[in-house]
Amino acid sequence: MKKPNLVYILADDMGYGDVSCLNPESAFQTPNFDRLGREGMIFTDAHATSSLCTPSRYGILTGRYNWRSALKSGVLVGYSAPLIEEGRKTLGNLLQENGYTTACVGKWHLGMGWRRKDGSLLGDWNEFNRCPDVDYEASLAGSPVTKGFDYFYGISASLDMPPYVYIENDRPTFAPDHEYPGVMPDGSGRPVPGLSRPGPCAPDFRHEDVLPHLTEKALEKIGEYKDRPFFLYFALPAPHTPILPSPEFLGKSGANVYGDFCLMCDDAVGQILRKLEEEGIAENTIVAYASDNGCAPHADFAALAEKGHNPSYHFRGHKADIYEGGHRVPFLVRWPAGIRAGQTCGETVCLCDIMATMAEVLGVSLPDNMGEDSVSLLPLWQERKLDHPVREATVHQSDDGSLSIRKGRYKLEMCPGSGGWSYPRPNTPESEGLYPFQLYDLEADVGERRNLAEERPEIVREMAALLARYVKEGRSTPGKPQKNDGAPIWETVQWLNEQVP
Repeated sequence: MKKPNLVYILADDMGYGDVSCLNPESAFQTPNFDRLGREGMIFTDAHATSSLCTPSRYGILTGRYNWRSALKSGVLVGYSAPLIEEGRKTLGNLLQENGYTTACVGKWHLGMGWRRKDGSLLGDWNEFNRCPDVDYEASLAGSPVTKGFDYFYGISASLDMPPYVYIENDRPTFAPDHEYPGVMPDGSGRPVPGLSRPGPCAPDFRHEDVLPHLTEKALEKIGEYKDRPFFLYFALPAPHTPILPSPEFLGKSGANVYGDFCLMCDDAVGQILRKLEEEGIAENTIVAYASDNGCAPHADFAALAEKGHNPSYHFRGHKADIYEGGHRVPFLVRWPAGIRAGQTCGETVCLCDIMATMAEVLGVSLPDNMGEDSVSLLPLWQERKLDHPVREATVHQSDDGSLSIRKGRYKLEMCPGSGGWSYPRPNTPESEGLYPFQLYDLEADVGERRNLAEERPEIVREMAALLARYVKEGRSTPGKPQKNDGAPIWETVQWLNEQVP
């Protein structure tokens, strides 16, 4: 068989419950997401490696848990240094080496390698809104074209983070010529759908035009690459803040502007599907759709609840949390030549698994220092009869760096609260006095309400020991042990294990 194309579409902050084929109670219908599921495979227990965008993107592209990198908590910003280590191969590299043309269109958020006017690199991950000595004419030292992609067009980080410039390959298309004022919280605590930070903005950049403009670029690359094997990583900047649906989508969801923006994302996916059909390449193209983490509070949960809609469906928490709502995400895969239509898979899978899956599709082996936490999902795609789950266990991380491990029905969370933004928040009175660990039986309690850690110390010990092994060996798959970048995670797990009863 001819090598299949891969189109991997990644939404930004879309909840599991925002896809109507996953949420029968959804306030709005998502026909194109539903079509992907109907014509392919729906995964009901799929997870990002983290409940935040930068780390989960690292996991997807490297096949490695993000907490093995130098970033132990939080996210990068628009001017951050590159996170993917020098010499580490990505999914793009894997496919390049096997005859693919590769393109990344959309949000990168893994560090770009900006330069100052004296030629030196910006090395601080937290240089945020204004870097007055940035040379916008200079080549970027860490753009996607240095990380396995033949072509890149997109934005440095989230749509609410400066610099507000389009980047093509390794340079901005235009240098900033004015200051974007931003839309910031007013101190009331109310959600801010238009949230965006002030900062430098280029003359060709309008926030409300970014999603349609990037979609046009993605369609253009499909047309250009149609006669050869290609990989298109299309990273949507939506429905992340600023929530800016085009006029034709305003009011369409019947929920709120966030629901309208979700439908605009659904439409972008529909355009991709139609383009593949028009070019005659849909049959042997793998189209995977996922979100990088759960929905964020700026969607306005209270307003959505009034319409009967919960972006986290019946899971606890949301973006940034260790709870399921933080990292259980929509994952839909269609490949007419390789996946029987109309399938639903309930196995626990992880977005970092795409690397090992594509390696098996192509019949190649990954070296020990590549995809250390990636497991092939091809057996699930092909509905093979297996006597064991494809994943032994799956590790997740929250905003503050807390880890959890899921094995079968049980999930052990190595923190007393959410580890993120929902109640009980870390390092606040909300989490004082709570048991230091949380153990949930997700088969009986998918809402994570009854903590079994004190009742079942033997399960806590077993799962904590497995997590410690995964950390210590630098991998969770068979192979030669590898090095983690930085010690804090290992030290934390050692300390936590000492506290386990």
